[in-house]
Amino acid sequence: MNHLKGVHHVTAITSSAEKNYEFFTYVLGMRLVKKTVNQDDIQTYHLFFADDEGNPGTDMTFFDFPGIPKGHHGTNEISKSSFRVPSDEALDYWVKRFDRLEVSHTGIKEQFGKKTLSFVDFDDQQYQLISDEKDEGVAAGIPWQDGPIPLEYAITGLGPIFVRIADIDYFKEMMEKVLLFKEVSRENDVYLFEVGEGGNGAQVIAEHNTVLPQAQQGYGTVHHVAFRIEDRTVLDEWDNRLRGFGFQTSGYVDRFFFQSLYARVAPQILFEFATDGPGFMGDEPYETLGEKLSLPPFLEGKRDEIEQSVRPIDTVRSTITLEKEYE
Repeated sequence: MNHLKGVHHVTAITSSAEKNYEFFTYVLGMRLVKKTVNQDDIQTYHLFFADDEGNPGTDMTFFDFPGIPKGHHGTNEISKSSFRVPSDEALDYWVKRFDRLEVSHTGIKEQFGKKTLSFVDFDDQQYQLISDEKDEGVAAGIPWQDGPIPLEYAITGLGPIFVRIADIDYFKEMMEKVLLFKEVSRENDVYLFEVGEGGNGAQVIAEHNTVLPQAQQGYGTVHHVAFRIEDRTVLDEWDNRLRGFGFQTSGYVDRFFFQSLYARVAPQILFEFATDGPGFMGDEPYETLGEKLSLPPFLEGKRDEIEQSVRPIDTVRSTITLEKEYE
């Protein structure tokens, strides 16, 4: 059986695509590599922020569902997303940056031997920066070369995914027996699982929590997390494996930028399995990635309708020089 290769992307829900774009571009210095729509709800924006080239394992994506209520954090949810930075020193830079830009954060802490810095955005979406200083495993991505963050401190990809779960025994069995993760460490009620080459880019951190109320999805919460697989052949292997364990799956879904499979693996926990390719570079030149509304071929015939239903967002950056901001 081909193991999962690590985290592919995280998809969350925002109250404002415009504010989301500003925060990720000008505060976090991640590159918008694709401005498209939710293929299952074409009136909804789907924004993809990633590394310089939109490599798998680096993208945080957002749906902008009109009129959706604010979500509530609790148990049984994908509770926090994390981003990799090159070093412990980078976290010192980010503390100063967050203080200057008035981004609420926890200060630098340590978990499972890694230095971390947790913070939130305008929606109370939960994030964490994690240092790659002691990391071994899945390679990081490439920082956005023309972004505002000095390259030695910039975000290079996705780190561990956090899950809060009431039934930890079930979740642990599912992760190990079905998804072939290994529990590699534990701190009190928090479990660290990893897969494939391991390291920050291939980890899930699960907190056993029966005290908090049931989480409610809405803006400010994560919709799903995707894990990397090589290609369509492996995707079909995983579809058969999940069905063999009794899980209902979506079956094969062609997302154009990658190919996917979805399964709800626990209460309110939706996992996706996505191929590494073809990626985001096929329909736009590198220099202007994310600047125009990109539609997969099967939606091109509806472009006029879609462009009238989604409000325009100015995402042109190729004409702007962003100075590196040393704090």
